Amino acid sequence: MTTDFGRKCCIIIPTYNNASKLADVINDVLHYSQEIIVVNDGSTDETSSILKNNHQITTVEYSPNKGKGNALQIGFKKALELGFDYAITIDSDGQHYAKDIPSFFNILDENPNAILVGSRLLSETNISSNSSFANKFSNFWFKVETGLSLSDTQSGYRLYPLNSIKDIKFFSAKYEFELEIMVRASWKGIDVKNIPIDVYYPNPEDRITHFRPFKDFARISILNFVLVTLALIYYKPLSIIRKYRKKNLKQIIKEDIISSESPTHIIALSIGFGVFMGIVPIWGYQLALGFLLAHIFKLNKAIFFIAANISLPPFIPFILYFSYVVGGFVLGKCTWNINFDVSMVKTNLLQYILGSIILAIAAGGFSSAISYILLKLFKRKN
Repeated sequence: MTTDFGRKCCIIIPTYNNASKLADVINDVLHYSQEIIVVNDGSTDETSSILKNNHQITTVEYSPNKGKGNALQIGFKKALELGFDYAITIDSDGQHYAKDIPSFFNILDENPNAILVGSRLLSETNISSNSSFANKFSNFWFKVETGLSLSDTQSGYRLYPLNSIKDIKFFSAKYEFELEIMVRASWKGIDVKNIPIDVYYPNPEDRITHFRPFKDFARISILNFVLVTLALIYYKPLSIIRKYRKKNLKQIIKEDIISSESPTHIIALSIGFGVFMGIVPIWGYQLALGFLLAHIFKLNKAIFFIAANISLPPFIPFILYFSYVVGGFVLGKCTWNINFDVSMVKTNLLQYILGSIILAIAAGGFSSAISYILLKLFKRKN
């Protein structure tokens, strides 16, 4: 019995040299939806013949092979042209069960703007150790890049909200695309969630895979490097700015510092580290490096960011002045009476750099100590 879900959602099947399984996958999916788009990604086997003999589906074919990411993007474009709002992607190797298609629809109304990723039972005995490691590796970097925890980030069985992702410009076109689209969508504010699915793991000798361990793993590693860099330099600071833009200083202190779930010493160290990074003379790279170090040392990145704003107006002239004065005292030019202007920093750059480093260390340490004492007193009082 065929269930017609109408024009709202289609099923996209990207395929490359999977002729032995493709017909069965299509027939299985037809029990649940008549709206199927098959993207033949330059197959050189009998795929074209199978598609020509099936008049119930929409096909897109091209040559040569360009990669799964490219096939998915072509499928999304075709689905939008046909008026669909959503697309479920299912692999053509026979590992996914079409019976799980209704599971995506069951929670679609509650999550109309979410990417739903099928979560496989990866504890099955016949899953390869390489596949298990690759998924854990992908899950780890996805969390670093977005702050979200998923149990499966590599499953190709997914539902995409097409109108929400259509304006994102992607820079990957092969296996790594499925990681990029989740990360980039999350940065745009689109929810990414797992839903449980069943999966069939054939014996190793019966498996069909076009994954090239060295080349594809290298491409995924390069993509992760790019995404982590973008996350630290731009998207994480931007997300924190958006969060605190609507709060005043009193709300920030009460809600994000005093009421923070982080231990008192972590809050104090995060404040001190933020002050240090706000003063140290690496302007332009303070937030990027600061976020990276805060992540490595498990500090509170939001509190670090708040404290690092000491380097914003109207504090900059004072930081420049005191850095220059401190540097003068270190170099034996002991005076507070300076007709200070920015040109003096350029002329006496060593004095400024030396003074700003010492000032950053002193101010950071002092801020940590005072913050720790005040937080302890306040919590004891309450």
